[in-house]
Amino acid sequence: MNSPILGEFLGTMILLLLGDGVVAAVLLKRSKEEGSGWMVIAAGWSFAVMAGVFTAIACGSSDAHLNPAVTIGFAMRDGNFAKFGPYLVAQILGAMVGAALVWLHYFPHWKETPDTAAKLGCFCTAPAVRNSLSNLLSEIIATFVLVFVVGAVFSKNVSATGPAAGLGPYLVGSLVWGIGLSLGGPTGYAINPARDLGPRIAHAILPIAGKGGSDWGYAPIPVIGPLIGGVLAGVLLRVLAIS
Repeated sequence: MNSPILGEFLGTMILLLLGDGVVAAVLLKRSKEEGSGWMVIAAGWSFAVMAGVFTAIACGSSDAHLNPAVTIGFAMRDGNFAKFGPYLVAQILGAMVGAALVWLHYFPHWKETPDTAAKLGCFCTAPAVRNSLSNLLSEIIATFVLVFVVGAVFSKNVSATGPAAGLGPYLVGSLVWGIGLSLGGPTGYAINPARDLGPRIAHAILPIAGKGGSDWGYAPIPVIGPLIGGVLAGVLLRVLAIS
């Protein structure tokens, strides 16, 4: 019954349920975590990645990418793009379902929250200072770090057998925590096209109380930027023979 596609779908669903869930906990009115800040969000997203990776592996995806930028980055490194299309669909659908579950979980709080930007922020990213070129560059840099360092963590150049069994998800989660703290300020560090696009679609179609627009004008940046960052990281991994 388990399969790589199921693993990518369920892993990404858990990733978004916990990741967008912590943002909703911090931003929505009358949440017990309201106003608890960026450290809580960054930590929550790191644990969300860890949980999503474990879920994906258990359900059949040994890759546990959960992110089209990671998938395309490793495809560039290995020269095999067969997984990109199927994984992309599973990841976006999983992200949409995870975001919908966040809406259900915090159902009464949407009506209590008048700020439409805060509601949208529970689903997808927006820049602190809106500058398309700078925002795109931030997403490229942050995603490059994600894909390149993940490649390094699992490289045989570091360990012939890779990380000890079960350790990998903790290491990746720690990396995402570091990226969130160090590089997340400008754009909210989407670093994952599915993580941003799937929930943005969910925001657009769900009957969220008092919601505003879904900011489609910004939406291409957290899709295109991470894909470029992933490609650049994959190329460098290939050039340096890190695999």
